Amino acid sequence: MPVIAPMPAARPARIPSQRDGGADDVVAAGTTVDHLTETYRAHYRSLLGLAALLLDDTASCEDVVQEAFIRVHSARKRVRDPEKTLAYLRQTVVNLSRSALRRRILGLKLLSKPMPDMASAEEGAYDLLERDSLIKAMKGLQRRQREVLVLRYFADMTEAQVASTLGISLGSVKAYGSRGIAALRVAMEAPV
Repeated sequence: MPVIAPMPAARPARIPSQRDGGADDVVAAGTTVDHLTETYRAHYRSLLGLAALLLDDTASCEDVVQEAFIRVHSARKRVRDPEKTLAYLRQTVVNLSRSALRRRILGLKLLSKPMPDMASAEEGAYDLLERDSLIKAMKGLQRRQREVLVLRYFADMTEAQVASTLGISLGSVKAYGSRGIAALRVAMEAPV
């Protein structure tokens, strides 16, 4: 999914410090605002790409990356080595993406589950009649045909498993199954 990132505006003007009467405002230890601005210009798109790999929509990716820059800006005095700013940003993007996914999953779990589609009373009665006629037709089959069909379709066994269970050959399972289904079709279509 392509992610479109806004390009940052031109370099912001420096605000003179009140302490030293107009000299540039530089943080003694840690990341400067200028360094964050340059990091933003250089790595915003790559961080957006990282978020896009972890999240599924562009808006969430942009939110995560912007929040990461806000958090790094807030903690810039604690980031002693300016070279580690990008690593700190990447880790923050990953952590914020995880949090966003956790919130989504929790939201999905808390959504009320819709009521299952309920069959009408007529449909329920028809299903009951159909099931009864199937049971009656199954009772009318030969013993081996019934055993093969029950194991094959109701117990969900493979033909080889049915052959092993009944102690008959694979060809016999296929023959009994084919004849049993044909007999069921005739019995189910016959008027009651």
